[in-house]
Amino acid sequence: MKPIPFNKPFIIGRELSLIADAVAQGHLSGDGAYTRLCHRWFEEKLGCRKALLTHSCTGALEMAAILCDIQPGDEVILPSYTFVSTANAFVLRGAVPVFVDIRPDTLNIDESLIEAAITAKTKAIVPVHYAGVPCEMQRIMAIAAQHDLLVVEDAAQALLSTYQGQALGSIGHFGCLSFHETKNIISGEGGALLINDARFAERAEIIREKGTNRSQFFRGEVDKYTWVDIGSSYLPSELVSAFLYAQLEHADEIVAKRRSLCTAYATRLAGLQQAGHFRMAAFDEDSNGHLFYILLDSLDTRSRLIAYLKKQDIHPVFHYVPLHSSPAGRRYGREGSAMHVTNDLSERLLRLPLFYEMSEDEIARVCIAIGEFFAG
Repeated sequence: MKPIPFNKPFIIGRELSLIADAVAQGHLSGDGAYTRLCHRWFEEKLGCRKALLTHSCTGALEMAAILCDIQPGDEVILPSYTFVSTANAFVLRGAVPVFVDIRPDTLNIDESLIEAAITAKTKAIVPVHYAGVPCEMQRIMAIAAQHDLLVVEDAAQALLSTYQGQALGSIGHFGCLSFHETKNIISGEGGALLINDARFAERAEIIREKGTNRSQFFRGEVDKYTWVDIGSSYLPSELVSAFLYAQLEHADEIVAKRRSLCTAYATRLAGLQQAGHFRMAAFDEDSNGHLFYILLDSLDTRSRLIAYLKKQDIHPVFHYVPLHSSPAGRRYGREGSAMHVTNDLSERLLRLPLFYEMSEDEIARVCIAIGEFFAG
């Protein structure tokens, strides 16, 4: 029987022909024609002030940390249930990540716990839109405004998800996107920094260009370019940008397919949820269908279900090991609240296979195998 992987990269349109065209144009380093097309797409589609492609979402987060002027000893509030890059970007600047618990319904940062974690050293809040489901951004932005803090949206999983009609990543001062091969819209590796506050646009270009004013030079705004600030090489190549632009041409189609797959899972698994075997993922019309998970009753059940599915050549995954309990999290960060929900749900969550080319038959096979596990 054909294996069902957790994820499968895909080509949907002109990816290969646009890569060939980028080669033919003779410009393979960053900021060529396809990079500019991607920038325009994000600015028009998402409504951000400025978009800058990066080599990864990690790079976008690192740029955001520099733009937040993070200094050694500053504190940054974020959930513990997230990928390591969310914290690492700020730790690299000398900051202390302050971990706050998550909500049991969405697995996003619990906005009701943020204010109690703020100290005189707090510089920024970093909400993570887990599974493409929006955090409570109205409350988070109000807290940030009250305490003069910056907000960096980790929207790695949230491209084309919305909150009150506004695209995620375009609400905070900064938004960070990922196009890793596990995401909805892919380029293998890749990311973008969205700048929503005009104060930071010029410096963002400089940081991204190794600390030089090269972009201003090419626009004719200065007569030569030179080293003017700190920075690094955050640009993707034109090959990556060309692949990405071909995916963006089908972005709405991709998200619609992912949503339909989530709906198929929810429909087929509804009976098992009603029987009390697990709770299914939070999923609504505002989210982009990035992933589908189930919350089991215990770590033991999850381990046994994973083993059972793998025997059927079905490959689910779990994540994350909470950052506050990791060796580096204990070394560099601190807990800003009790972590009861994070500790509990992180041991019970299981992500089911989900990828663009997945068929209804494959969805059915996964669900039938889960049903057999609980029946047996």
